[in-house]
Amino acid sequence: MSVRDRALGALSGLAVGDALGMPTQSLSRVEIAARYGVVDTLLDGADDQPIAPKMPAGSITDDTEQALLLARLLIEGRGTVDPLAFAAALESWEQDMIRRGSLDLLGPSTRRALTRLHEGESADTTGRDGTTNGAAMRVAPVGIAFGPDGPDALLDAVVAASRVTHHTGLGIASASAVAAAVSAGVAGAGLPAALDDAERAAAAGAARGHWVAGGDIAARIRWVRGWVRGMTRGQLADAVADVVGTSVAAGESVVAAFALAEGLGDDPHAALATAASLGGDTDTIAAICGAVLGAHHGVEGLPQDLLATVVRVNRLDLAPVVDGLLDLRSLHS
Repeated sequence: MSVRDRALGALSGLAVGDALGMPTQSLSRVEIAARYGVVDTLLDGADDQPIAPKMPAGSITDDTEQALLLARLLIEGRGTVDPLAFAAALESWEQDMIRRGSLDLLGPSTRRALTRLHEGESADTTGRDGTTNGAAMRVAPVGIAFGPDGPDALLDAVVAASRVTHHTGLGIASASAVAAAVSAGVAGAGLPAALDDAERAAAAGAARGHWVAGGDIAARIRWVRGWVRGMTRGQLADAVADVVGTSVAAGESVVAAFALAEGLGDDPHAALATAASLGGDTDTIAAICGAVLGAHHGVEGLPQDLLATVVRVNRLDLAPVVDGLLDLRSLHS
């Protein structure tokens, strides 16, 4: 399997996971089970879907769209992301969502940070309490653009992509974990090694942002990986939903994605379907898990029928994006 296949797998897995979780985001696990059972295929957003009402099956959400936005800025900046340009791009994206009638807008940490930026605060402080999963959900392109042999460069790029909105130890640690796992997967590392890299990157990233109270991301990933090993799929779903949590908090949803990658990493379809059925921030959990597993298994290891629908519905052309990111990777290797 080539580096390009794995890089394409990372973005494709992110999009498939995102689309699987689209119709269930913000619903409870009980409600999802009553309506759909296990969400193992692409579904329309119901009329009463709180964020994605009436969206057609296979539609992506902010997770994939913001990841592609970040990828574009990385490519245009030759690996550098200007925080003010990123902030402007996020606001422009939100206005486009509003014009389209979407309810899938900027998350609470990002919205608060951009308000502060408009009030004159420095980009170094606007994200001082961003502890949600926004930085982690969109960071996969950084993992493609920077290889694991230069961990400092990878971490610097994560910080640059996170600081305006999620400049906290929790925000940067969670984004660093995702970027490192993707980077290692694209390089051909085995899944256990990639998840080990995620733990180390989370520990390093925690020191790069403003301190806020909360469980250490690296410690939580390490703990959950050990805890879920050997669980059945049903036990794993119970463990994640009831103990880890599935909210937008980075310490819940990002850790939940790594729990699924650990427990169901050999079966991406099962992992993403489980994520989409958990309740809470299902699209983001599935998107992050999909990026990590897609980088490991490559694009051919993903459910091809689901991927074909997601590409068609959203008119995605991921190959040029991947090629641009891999050009950056060659510069930083």
